[in-house]
Amino acid sequence: MLLWQFFSNFAKAHNIPAEKERKMMKANKVLFITQEITPFVPESTIANIGRSLPQATQDSGKEIRVFTPRWGTINIRRNQLHEVQRLSGMNLIIDDTDHPLIIKVASLQAARMQVYFIDNDDYFQNRRMTTDENGKEYSDNDERAIFFARGVLETVKKTNWCPEIIHCHGWITALTPLYVKSAYKEEPSFRSSKVVISLYDDNFNDTFSAGFLQKTLHRGMDIELLDGIKEPTSYEDLAKLAIKFCDGIIINGDNISPALIDYAKSLGKPILPKPADDEYAEACNNFYETII
Repeated sequence: MLLWQFFSNFAKAHNIPAEKERKMMKANKVLFITQEITPFVPESTIANIGRSLPQATQDSGKEIRVFTPRWGTINIRRNQLHEVQRLSGMNLIIDDTDHPLIIKVASLQAARMQVYFIDNDDYFQNRRMTTDENGKEYSDNDERAIFFARGVLETVKKTNWCPEIIHCHGWITALTPLYVKSAYKEEPSFRSSKVVISLYDDNFNDTFSAGFLQKTLHRGMDIELLDGIKEPTSYEDLAKLAIKFCDGIIINGDNISPALIDYAKSLGKPILPKPADDEYAEACNNFYETII
């Protein structure tokens, strides 16, 4: 039985008022999956939110986990990252090739918060974010997104942690809603999870190569899940895929494509307009409750 069904049945059996029933289903565990987080990378809109929102959510009494890529620009020694041996060692197969999953962790002492890093020699070691030193976008950004999304979900599953809300930030997290709602939907960790995505002005200019959609398939997923997504796959196509499988959308940019907003509205997705900076964390946490 799903968690919400259990609480609903329990409430009815014990004559619990609807308001109390709603409070029983509060989002007490929130998984943040973010493309960037300060101080490990330079400040940006995503990086600053990646740092401040989890802390504010934790300060509100919720239990959190934070995952981000271990970009090659993140200095391991300076930031005191160390490998989590019990979580590392798994191989993820992408396009018939094994890629070892390495999990590192660091602490933000001032925030009393740990950050988990997804690492791999092929995809992140000595490599920047979307582009290389010459500004050229990496040709395997598609596989990096696949590896990162699956790496986070496999790690959370391994810890037996069950988030009610999964909040995704940035293009490299865009496949998470698809996987949560398909390949991992029967996993105990994710059966009751709701996925929220934040849309930013960041994007990429090139397209993911032909064959991306086939490489995305995992654990018996049907290619029909990806109907309507074109190849080669653009940033807007990838964002539409995230919107299609998410449970709610938060606007975090001033120049989001109107086509994406219209697409979300056509699917009836709940949308939180861009909150004011001083109300951001509270608005997001209230939005989580409406999604639950």
